[in-house]
Amino acid sequence: MKKKMKDILDKIHKYNVSNMAYMNFGLDSNVTYDALVIAPSWKPTNIIQDNSFNITTLATHSFTSGYLVEKDNVKIAWIQISSGAGTLLDHLSICGELKFEKLIFIGAVGSLTDKYSVGDLCTPSYSVAGVFANAYLEENLHDYNPFNVIYPDSKYIDEVIILAKKNKYSLKKASVFCTDSVALEYYHLDEIKKFHTDLIEMETSTFYLVADLLEVPAIALLIVSDNSASGHPLVGRNEELQAKYNYGRKVIIPDLIYKIAKK
Repeated sequence: MKKKMKDILDKIHKYNVSNMAYMNFGLDSNVTYDALVIAPSWKPTNIIQDNSFNITTLATHSFTSGYLVEKDNVKIAWIQISSGAGTLLDHLSICGELKFEKLIFIGAVGSLTDKYSVGDLCTPSYSVAGVFANAYLEENLHDYNPFNVIYPDSKYIDEVIILAKKNKYSLKKASVFCTDSVALEYYHLDEIKKFHTDLIEMETSTFYLVADLLEVPAIALLIVSDNSASGHPLVGRNEELQAKYNYGRKVIIPDLIYKIAKK
């Protein structure tokens, strides 16, 4: 963990209790988890269909919940949050109280080009930060420059892509634009497309900035849920696309999480 992350936690604890991760998610700071999964909206109880996983619900609140997911002595801490960069920044920051070996973000992503189909599994090659939450990671809010390009650790990303390939999964690198609004992204879609990214979602630029402060190997696993270029909607997919999306979300991603955590 970098000194800046320690300073952030010290400030949080100055005005709050010291066990925020336990209070919010029921996770134990004395346990070293093989991985921490952070997932906007996705609960393991809803997406994991493989009965070889054991899922224990640790905490439930109005917009968040915490779980312990276990398989073959692999312990995965799983936090479900609501969507948005600010929400991820808050909840991933307090998870700095915990010990975990890997960090995995999972979520849905829209495609801005016809190169990616609903159900394709992708990971960011970089994320354009079209969000304001990242300003709070600056020493001074006025120092923030929006639309910065945030890169993950490419070496670790390549390792996970190789791991996926060994298990006959296709994990594609793709550039991502991070938006603060789903409804209003359509109003600005032509402008957003001028950034020439492949995909659009909300949280990965923030995820990778916090992951860098935490100093743990981190990867975002994104499944394409819609495609504005091909006319495949977020709401109202046909049966074929829905089946492909469900397979990626409920079969491939849980298995890949387990294999990343186990490695």
